[in-house]
Amino acid sequence: MASITLDGVSKVFPDGTKAVWDMHLHVDDGEFVILVGPSGSGKSTALRMIAGLEDATGGEIRIGDRVVNDVEPKDRDLAMVFQSYALYPHMTVERNMGFALKMQGLPSAQIAERVHEVAGLLGVSDLLHRRPRALSGGQRQRVALGRAIVRKPQAFLMDEPLSNLDAKLRVEMRTYIGRLHQELGTTTVYVTHDQVEAMTMGDRVAVMRAGRIVQAGAPQNLYDHPSDLFVAGFMGSPAMNLARGRIERGADGLEAVLGHQRLRVPPQRTGLAAYEDRDVVVGIRPEVFEVSMNGAGAGRQLVLPVLLTEALGSDLLVHLDLDAPPVITGDMLAIARELPTHGLQTTSEADTHTRITARIPPGANARAGDTLSLLVDPNRLHFFDPETELAIA
Repeated sequence: MASITLDGVSKVFPDGTKAVWDMHLHVDDGEFVILVGPSGSGKSTALRMIAGLEDATGGEIRIGDRVVNDVEPKDRDLAMVFQSYALYPHMTVERNMGFALKMQGLPSAQIAERVHEVAGLLGVSDLLHRRPRALSGGQRQRVALGRAIVRKPQAFLMDEPLSNLDAKLRVEMRTYIGRLHQELGTTTVYVTHDQVEAMTMGDRVAVMRAGRIVQAGAPQNLYDHPSDLFVAGFMGSPAMNLARGRIERGADGLEAVLGHQRLRVPPQRTGLAAYEDRDVVVGIRPEVFEVSMNGAGAGRQLVLPVLLTEALGSDLLVHLDLDAPPVITGDMLAIARELPTHGLQTTSEADTHTRITARIPPGANARAGDTLSLLVDPNRLHFFDPETELAIA
């Protein structure tokens, strides 16, 4: 096993597209690191540069203490697991798993021993004589993992390996891969666009945007303390509610004004003093809402009309109308409209209402057309500068 380091790594394609720009990342020996971000953020390109499938146009890539920029992929001692499984259709599972060892010139007996050992670990021993077309998606993915594991590489590189599976299988395979990492302890870099995978699988998560890492850290830390609007809106399902508000001084101190609603600002949020009488973006996670049973809650209550509800069994998602302008980061708007826009945007100049989502207990009495009183803990509010998009301390 070995560490992986990207030191100022960039990738510029011949047409001038900057896929990755000045990327700095260190993955410790035995660490499981997730690269997460939307399509086009550069995460798969970064993984392919580590693997040697793409040449870096700048910076240095190290595996352990060895600089590998000019080292062929086959000589980097890495194993890659692809989204498409990449199994040879004419070979049995056993031959697929042992193919790389055969190319290394290992004796047949040693190959068979290692393949059977890994097949037992993955629970595919009874599938060794089948061909890929006779396997389910989950079985194919386990075989693809097995082919990587038998090599005993210094590190695993995984490029969205679960995206072709249905929802139930993705949950099972997430658990499976996590358990395998605990048992094997092999350095792993895992690429996904699914923030649920990022939250549940990695020791550390690096969020990518437009070819750069915008924030890296423990999954819960990114969720609780996003550095900017992009991370706040990307991490979490349902996503954080974001609306444009204003900081004003009330009778008991600073207040966040959201349309006709006012929420008290905790006095310890000293960074907001500089924003008095200025616009801010207010972020509220769906799960921080509580239903107000008696209607009391000055300074921490939102009274909103219900638009629709979604019963999930364990939770009830309530979508409500807030009369404050919605906000969205510029690159997310550009993806939706396929326009090269930057900065913070409202979805429409005339749109002055935001649909917000609250996750509340399933027994709550909420129906479309009702008015619901919700309590918000002011200490769990997030604030962002609408110009820089950075979090306000």
